[in-house]
Amino acid sequence: MTFLTLFVVIPIVMLLALWLARNDKQVRGVMVVGSSALLALAIYLVFVFVDARHTLSADVAPFLFGDAIPWFKPLNIYFRTGVDGISVVMILLSAVIVFTGTFASWQHHPMQKEFFLWFTLLSSGVFGFFITEDLFTMFMFYEVALIPMYLLIGVWGTGPKEYSAMKLTLMLMGGSALLILGILGIYFFNGQYSGTYTMDVLAIAQSNSIPVAIQKVFFPFIFIGFGVLGALFPFHTWSPDGHASAPTAVSMLHAGVLMKLGGYGCFRIAMFLLPDAARELSWIFLILTTISVVYGALSACVQTDLKYINAYSSVSHCGLVLFAILMMTKTAVTGAVLQMLSHGLMTALFFAVIGMIYHRAGTRDVRRLGGLMKVMPFLAVAYVVAGLANLGLPLFSGFVAEMNIFVGSFQVNDVFHRTATIIATTSIVITAVYILRVVGKILYQKVPDQNFYKLTDATWDERLAVGGLIFCVAGLGTFPLWAQNIINDAVAPMVHHIMSSGAIAGL
Repeated sequence: MTFLTLFVVIPIVMLLALWLARNDKQVRGVMVVGSSALLALAIYLVFVFVDARHTLSADVAPFLFGDAIPWFKPLNIYFRTGVDGISVVMILLSAVIVFTGTFASWQHHPMQKEFFLWFTLLSSGVFGFFITEDLFTMFMFYEVALIPMYLLIGVWGTGPKEYSAMKLTLMLMGGSALLILGILGIYFFNGQYSGTYTMDVLAIAQSNSIPVAIQKVFFPFIFIGFGVLGALFPFHTWSPDGHASAPTAVSMLHAGVLMKLGGYGCFRIAMFLLPDAARELSWIFLILTTISVVYGALSACVQTDLKYINAYSSVSHCGLVLFAILMMTKTAVTGAVLQMLSHGLMTALFFAVIGMIYHRAGTRDVRRLGGLMKVMPFLAVAYVVAGLANLGLPLFSGFVAEMNIFVGSFQVNDVFHRTATIIATTSIVITAVYILRVVGKILYQKVPDQNFYKLTDATWDERLAVGGLIFCVAGLGTFPLWAQNIINDAVAPMVHHIMSSGAIAGL
């Protein structure tokens, strides 16, 4: 058993400690200690991975620190752990969001013990998903990450929270139904044609024995199943309502990390394990993701609720992730992973600041807010930073990610892909429109009500959360090479595998 299992063990210990906690002070203590331990472990993982990555082979897509514990031998299911560059940065992102989310909203929830119990269970599913390389185990942790969302929104949310929670749950569970069909299809047909029934992701990819005709049947199941969580058009409609109703910490983890499970799964499972179908069917999903990118940005322009603006912005930016993955060039896919990392940080910053403004002003309506730069300057500056990162300003994380995406996408030298790239780039201009409009209205216009002058700025715990996210957004934008090098080591062999694989032509 490697140290990777600690990413699951620590949340389990936190759950037990939270259950035994007798008051809010003890609950907060458990969350601070546990989230700090996860963040420290994630940082340690980055350092040891960077130190060990010179051992990686360029011919395969390996996992480091791997281990396999038999779970159900009749079906050859193992608790199989291991990480590559993509999962390492996703684990680091998850740890940052859990840590900052803990500080961002611990003063604002009734039933704190129960809230953080479900919040910790959700985070355990996220970490488990990213450390495993077994299809069954990944699906199990995927479900563990989804199920708590219903209660976290339905009980602790705002607005039409029951409707939003039910809509989110039904749509994501629908995606899960497609996923289990796709995973079983991969398992049985890979076993039938390779002679070995296994759930090992790397073993299935290396055998590449599933006939093309069968791959084309199951590829849409996997891609759409994960794409629902990645806000793939037209399966994105749960996302704005879910984000708008979710409490602050849940919005941060949901948009910052949970939606990244969608892009990660589309690349790691759908495209990596079914490469021939990915090459043949990618044009269909490329059209849908291009619509997501532009539609999400345009929809954000007409919203008046701060959370809905950020929610539709997330649809657009997560659409860019799937868009770049489908281009299947190393530069574009590297940009997609950087976009997952960047979007996770900046959207968590957005939702944290929006939640703090809402709990003070009592509204998220742009038309009822104004002059916040005078009233709460720290939160106002933080909102500006998040907005600048969102529109891709240089020296912020969004610029690095989007530059890789659009340059890599334009490298595909045909009319269809380059036209899609040009259409997708219009989202940059549209994003600038809605971000600058909102910044101008809520921060610099006249204070609408004298009572606003009585509002307070961020407290120390909120400043810690927001300041940490700003540091990460600016740090990734200013010094991106460390992340880009880690990601490249994983992306290059996977893209090579997808583009060069050739399975059996028929049955």
